[in-house]
Amino acid sequence: MKGVLITGAAGGLGCALVEGFLEAGWRVAAGWHRAELKANDPRVQRLRLDVTRESVVRLGVDELLADWGTIDCLVNNAGMTIDQTLPLLDPADWDRVSDVNLTGMMRCCRAVLPGMQAQRDGQIVNIGSFAARAGPAGQAAYAAAKAGVIGFSQSLARETGAGNVRVNVVLPGVLRTPMTARLSEAQLAGFAQANVLGRLNTPAEVARFVVFLVGLQQVSGQVFQLDSRIGRWT
Repeated sequence: MKGVLITGAAGGLGCALVEGFLEAGWRVAAGWHRAELKANDPRVQRLRLDVTRESVVRLGVDELLADWGTIDCLVNNAGMTIDQTLPLLDPADWDRVSDVNLTGMMRCCRAVLPGMQAQRDGQIVNIGSFAARAGPAGQAAYAAAKAGVIGFSQSLARETGAGNVRVNVVLPGVLRTPMTARLSEAQLAGFAQANVLGRLNTPAEVARFVVFLVGLQQVSGQVFQLDSRIGRWT
């Protein structure tokens, strides 16, 4: 049975990812930090994981490897946003957003890569954001970090392709999750109207795609946008 490590597993998308992989027959390690993981399924291995601390990440990965032998897939879902215009943005908030969304992702990738390269097989899915492409006002820190996720992932895909480790990015779209709970219904309606289908994506839909993606053997270095907003070609 293949095993997947999911970071940020206590969030709205994280919970859907856990359920999606369980339904597909995977064994799941659910990493959580601030929001307590609610999953009580005995098939889920709960892992207290702060992606901003390298020693904690490495310890968690080592524990999984000791138990499972291999980690076949990593889904970097841990993320956060602190929205503020740049003149008012606290530099510490910039650092925090970057540390969780970008550097934390890198720490997790670096921890699992030796094992994946040794077995010459592995999948890494990094959860990005449309903000990386659109650069919304007030989200300079978040947009910059998520743009970094795309660049990092494509560089890593080039580095690891010869070892059969596939690295891809998924842009879920705006989801109704705790991260977007601060948005008003009018704001959410505006996001929906920006989609040609006139509706938002759902965590369950994203999870189904991620599970499908990690079953593919010939795809790496790609960015998949999962809502129906149409962007410029260049």
